[in-house]
Amino acid sequence: MNVPAPRGATGPETAQTLDRGLQILELLGGPTGHGGLTISELAGRLGVGRAVVYRLVATLVARDFVSRSQDGRVRLGVGLTRLSVAVRPMLVEAARPVLRDLADTAGATAHLTIVEGAEAVALVVVEPSWTDFHVAYRVGTRHALTQGAAGRAVLAGREGLDETVLTHGELQSGAYGVAVPVLGIPGLEASVGLVSMGSLEGAEVAAAVRAAASRVALALGAGEAAQDAGRP
Repeated sequence: MNVPAPRGATGPETAQTLDRGLQILELLGGPTGHGGLTISELAGRLGVGRAVVYRLVATLVARDFVSRSQDGRVRLGVGLTRLSVAVRPMLVEAARPVLRDLADTAGATAHLTIVEGAEAVALVVVEPSWTDFHVAYRVGTRHALTQGAAGRAVLAGREGLDETVLTHGELQSGAYGVAVPVLGIPGLEASVGLVSMGSLEGAEVAAAVRAAASRVALALGAGEAAQDAGRP
C-alpha cells in the first residue's frame, strides 16, 4: 500500500534536513511503520534518494531515536522514550479535568492509557466522587495491548480507526471496560476509557467516552498551539 509521506513544513525559516528527519520519525510512528520500514521504503515515501535517507537514519541512530535491525528495517528507538517521559506532565494536566468530568458523569473509574513498548500503561486514573462502589484502577497498571478495552482501542487508533471498544472480564474478573483512541496528536498513542463492575454498553456511555477523548486531543493541540504562539 502506497502511503503518502507526512506533510513537511514549508517556508523560508524551515530546515529541510531536520524536517525530513522528523518525517522519518512520523512515518515510523504511523500505522504502517510499527513493523519497521526499509531505507528504500522511506526514500520512496519521502520522495528523496536512498543516500539522503541513509545519512538521515545514521544521524537518528546515533541519537538512539531509531534503530536498524539485521534485516535492514528501521524502527523507532529507545531515545524517544526520554522525550515521552518529558511530556507526560503535560498529558496528565490536560487529561485530569476531562477524566474527572467523565468519571462523575458515568459513575465509573476513568483513565487515560498510553503505550510503553508493547504494553498499555495507565497514566491518569480518576475515580468517581459520588459512588459507593467503583473499580480501583491504579496509575501505572500495565497490560498487553491486545487485552482490555484500553489496549484494544490504542491498536484501533494505530490503524487509524476511531472505534469504541467494549470488553468484559479481560483484565479483572467481572469488570466491564469501554475505551476509544485519542486521535490527531502526532506521536501520541493513547486511549480514554472507563472501567466498571456494571455494564458500560449504551450509546450515552460511548458518546461520553468519545467526547472525553476528543477533549483530551483538543487540550493537547491547544497547548501546542499556545506554545507555538509564544515562540519568537
